[in-house]
Amino acid sequence: MSATTRKTTRRNRNTSTSKRRRRNGSSAHFSFFLPLMHIPRWTWWLGGILIAAFYIWAFYYFFVSPTGFRWRALYGDAKYPEGYEIHGIDISHYQGNIDWSELQGNALIENCPLRFIIIKSTEGSTRVDPNFKDNFYQAREYGFIRGAYHFWSNKSSARAQAYHFLNNVHLEDGDLPPVLDIEHMPKDTPVEDFQRDVLTWLHIVEDKYHVKPIIYTYYKFKEQYLSAPVFDDYPYWIAHYYVDKVEYKGKWKFWQHTDAGKLPGIKGYVDFNIYNGSYYDLRMLTIGAENE
Repeated sequence: MSATTRKTTRRNRNTSTSKRRRRNGSSAHFSFFLPLMHIPRWTWWLGGILIAAFYIWAFYYFFVSPTGFRWRALYGDAKYPEGYEIHGIDISHYQGNIDWSELQGNALIENCPLRFIIIKSTEGSTRVDPNFKDNFYQAREYGFIRGAYHFWSNKSSARAQAYHFLNNVHLEDGDLPPVLDIEHMPKDTPVEDFQRDVLTWLHIVEDKYHVKPIIYTYYKFKEQYLSAPVFDDYPYWIAHYYVDKVEYKGKWKFWQHTDAGKLPGIKGYVDFNIYNGSYYDLRMLTIGAENE
């Protein structure tokens, strides 16, 4: 075989090998997608529907649901309402051990002194916040107007929760009225039954202290589940974030406007609140004020 013939033969072999490699490569890529081509069309439709449903659920949970909007404040989206001078905070064991001396001497919100502190006391029919007694005592010792709130549970009866609160919280003259914190609607319970249970708690506690308890809840929750006229008789503490003014059209006393507040003496974040009125009005809201 001549040199020319050998070169021609090698070129033909190389060309043939290259074509086989390209065919094999194409076959490999094609074989990867081949199983997908045999998936029934209804499966693709189902997958698309599930993905769309997930995004709809996520949007509702984070932006529409009564409790879903709280997540944003943890990323620093804190707003401070203008035109209010009476500021306060609410605390629980989540704030850890508070340096009360530091808090009293240096805590300012929008250049205004901290006036009131509302403290978590109880939850359900058995739980007591581990920091409640110390926080409740120190708040008065350091000159703040103090209050106590009960966190509502759908797992216990209203009556059991009310007496649990009364057995562990002993409000005095000068304290804010008792507070009921309601954030969740029980499943498979008619709204009318839920409202009756809430009123049971309110009536029992009101009979003890002879003042209308304060109702704390979210703006949307109030509209959806506690909009009956009977609840308008109770002072309303509204949780409503990321707005310059409260959108609620009814009367309200307190406004929790962020859970991303920072203050000297408290590690981490703390809820900021304003009172809708003067310092005198706040004092007149407290227990025993009518006797002054």
